[in-house]
Amino acid sequence: MTEHICTSSCTHGISAESKKDVTEEFDTARRSFIRNAFVGGGAVSLGAMGVSMSPMSYASTGTSSNTVDADAPGPMHYYIPATPETVLWGYFSKIAKPVVEIESGDFVTIETLTHHANDDAERMVKGDPGAESIFHWDAQRKGVDRRGAGPMDAAIGAGGGAGVHICTGPVRIQGAQPGDILEVRIADVAPRPSGNPDFKGKSFGSNAAAWWGFHYGDMLTEPKKREVVTIYEVDARGERNWAKAVYNYRWTPQTDPFGVVHPTIDYPGVPVDHRTISKRDNILRDIRIPIRPHFGTIGVAPAEADIVNSIPPSYTGGNIDNWRIGKGAKLYFPVAVEGAMFSVGDPHASQGDSELCGTAIECSLTGTFQFILHKKADLLGTALAELNYPLLETQDDWVLHGFSYANYLAELGPNAQEDIYSKSSVDKALRDAYRKMRHFLMTTQQLDEDEAISLMSVAVDFGITQVVDGNWGVHAILKKSMFPARGRS
Repeated sequence: MTEHICTSSCTHGISAESKKDVTEEFDTARRSFIRNAFVGGGAVSLGAMGVSMSPMSYASTGTSSNTVDADAPGPMHYYIPATPETVLWGYFSKIAKPVVEIESGDFVTIETLTHHANDDAERMVKGDPGAESIFHWDAQRKGVDRRGAGPMDAAIGAGGGAGVHICTGPVRIQGAQPGDILEVRIADVAPRPSGNPDFKGKSFGSNAAAWWGFHYGDMLTEPKKREVVTIYEVDARGERNWAKAVYNYRWTPQTDPFGVVHPTIDYPGVPVDHRTISKRDNILRDIRIPIRPHFGTIGVAPAEADIVNSIPPSYTGGNIDNWRIGKGAKLYFPVAVEGAMFSVGDPHASQGDSELCGTAIECSLTGTFQFILHKKADLLGTALAELNYPLLETQDDWVLHGFSYANYLAELGPNAQEDIYSKSSVDKALRDAYRKMRHFLMTTQQLDEDEAISLMSVAVDFGITQVVDGNWGVHAILKKSMFPARGRS
């Protein structure tokens, strides 16, 4: 693999000092990531791929044409730090300027930040230059102004919070055209250590039991409509593969630096003034939460709109919120726009199927990805032919994703990004997952319809992926081991 060492003549828009900080920070996390906590038993690893982690090419605002020798042999390896210039907060976009342009086969290490870091800025923002620059908000300006796909003059804040995830990217893949399939391999995942010296060796995440959660209003104790934030600790050194709760607090109205009051968790990145909340310690005592580091939001840009809310998932991926999308996983996305325009964010330390209360353990992570482009002309007769939804492959399973609306942007018309929140149901998502699994079995395993239906009932596990993202999700899990004579992928 070819790796590029930046010099003073490179024009990536990131200082030598910042590069050093980013490299040291990621190297620390790489050495200490939680080794036994990932999906697929490490089916895809950097070592197996022959990947070295440093040095590498940095990207922040330009494209690879500024810095990479086009004649260099082998795949390139890029590093994208999280900065205000490398993230789209709350949306996917087919028209955004790419952070970097790569070729099929290249690797990219990408920092992703949780949009909930300001729930406890002392633990998740302070002392971390990247997080501090993105979450910066004083009376004069925000580090990232637009937060969401809504109007820039929204009273609640620019972007209106219509989309909340900090998505690093987009990454443009050379030669990608509509009709192609982009394969994304997750080679490695590492938790982002706290930058605060008081919490050295630890990572933290936030779980918000919020107003968009399935539980909201259906509670036993008063007040029955309340939002509760729980802060969890994750071991960044890799000495344990479980998280523990630190404390929780009820959300109280927060006044942001621009003077807007937020009675609920209605706008991403609002700084929580801890003088206004009451912490409850000693919660979830002696309970160990298994770590499942994964990326909740991952995908390519859809074609239907220039800017698309990051919350509802769709046919090109997005906010899928499946905890199986971690180390060792491969994902296949239908390319909808030229260059594919890949982005990733919403990192999680752990999540259960359904993400019932509104969020997972929202915890910043850094991932290394390899991108493989499958051209439309080469798909005929393969398992990827006719693929029009995000397909997940782990070491043991194929996982298909159904949604209430397979492509809500096309199905619900011009107001789709607003209407989707009132039209979703588990029934519709299960119906979509059923149809996709039927098609998958009939086309990739050459079963007839009756065979496919019987197999689905006796051997396919259908589960609720999430019921909180507007476009609700049901996943269908198919064991590869059922087809020993048919190949494993």
